[in-house]
Amino acid sequence: MSNRYLYTKVIKESDTNKSYYESTIYPKINPSDSDLYIISEGGDRLDLLAKKYYNDTTKWWIIAVANNLNDGNFFVEEGRQLRIPIDLSQITYDLEQLNK
Repeated sequence: MSNRYLYTKVIKESDTNKSYYESTIYPKINPSDSDLYIISEGGDRLDLLAKKYYNDTTKWWIIAVANNLNDGNFFVEEGRQLRIPIDLSQITYDLEQLNK
């Protein structure tokens, strides 16, 4: 399952009736023999790479998590080696961490 909000709790405020997500705990994405390794080019962005490799821009976070890109920037510096996980069934959630 590659839904980044799969185990994110939704909080609903009773007085305002507004809902929001708690902090998201991302899954662990272990290296796999099926992973691709690429060198980023000028203008590469996480969402565009996700579109290219997964045909889904919303899966940008998989590339970000796999490559420890935690700065909130969609742009990737040119010349950086990136791991592109291909077998998304290998994405696992640490249920022990989720229950803390």
